[in-house]
Parts: sequence; structure tokens; C-alpha cells
Amino acid sequence: MKNLKMSIATMLLLAVSFTYAQDGHNHDHGKMEKNGKKMGHSKMMNMKSEAILSDYFSLKDVLVADDSKKAAEAGSKLAASLKAFDKSNYTAGEQKELTDIIEDATEHAEHIAKSEIGHQREHFKTLSKDITDMVAITGTKNTLYEQFCPMYDKGSSWLSTKEEVRNPYYGSKMLKCGKVQKTIQ
Repeated sequence: MKNLKMSIATMLLLAVSFTYAQDGHNHDHGKMEKNGKKMGHSKMMNMKSEAILSDYFSLKDVLVADDSKKAAEAGSKLAASLKAFDKSNYTAGEQKELTDIIEDATEHAEHIAKSEIGHQREHFKTLSKDITDMVAITGTKNTLYEQFCPMYDKGSSWLSTKEEVRNPYYGSKMLKCGKVQKTIQ
């Protein structure tokens, strides 16, 4: 029995160690290199922030396609990614700001998961602001385009991985309404 307990404890310790290593933790807590340049905590690439962005872009794409059911699924997935976000690599001030952003974004993603398409799009507007604010702190490994539609709700922005405008607020009704407002690198 004692050997079984020791074996289980050893396996758990190995599993935790392996998981920790897989998460890409960097033991040089102050700096990380990107393209040969040192970066501080605020620009450290956080794999969980990239997962959030991936889920956000999936949500955007299904809103462009006018698919409320898939938007609900994407909202639910995004809410889970937001809840899994690790803020520990950031300064105390950034952590506080990220906590506020993540809480707000999670609430909007959860509303998207249980709403009809018009309401999903209303929540996507605020969610897009939250995700843009998050990227300002976390940075991103990809070039993003902040796009803007002057028609939806007195003007609304969203992020895209493509320069070509595909409007998530109007979908097929006004697919190309908008312009690139800013490039984020």
C-alpha cells in the first residue's frame, strides 16, 4: 500500500512538472527574447493570450457568417479560454488591469453563448474593446488589424488577422462596411 501511494505521488509530481514545462514557463522571470531583443513582462508572449485571440477570431468569423448557433459555441469556448488566462508574468499594475479586462470580456463571451445574433453582436462590440485592451498589454505574435465600421452603434471596432474587411456587426447585409483603422504588430 505504501509503495502504491509513493507511485501515485511520484506520477502526480511528474504530471505537474510536465504540465508546467508544457505551459512554456520561462525561469528567467525578468526578460524574454523576441527576435533577438529583450522584452519585459508586459510584452511577454503568453500562449493563453494567443488562445484567447484564436477563439476571438473564430467568434468574429461566425458572426461575419451570420451563424448564431456557432457564435454561441465560440462564445462559450472563448469564455473558457479567458478564465484560463495566466496573469502571473505581468507586473502588479498590469495584473490588475488584465483582471478587470478578463472579467468584463468573460461576461460578454458568456452572454454571447446564450443570446440571439443581434444581442451577440451588441456584446461583441464591448468584447472587442476588451480584447484590444488585452493585446495592448500582452502583445501578440501576429500582425492584427483594428477595423472600424462607422454605421454600427455610432461606430464600432473589432480586430482581424486579415487586412480585408469582413464586418461581424452586419455580416452578409454589409459585409465590407468598414476600414482598417490601425495595424497592431
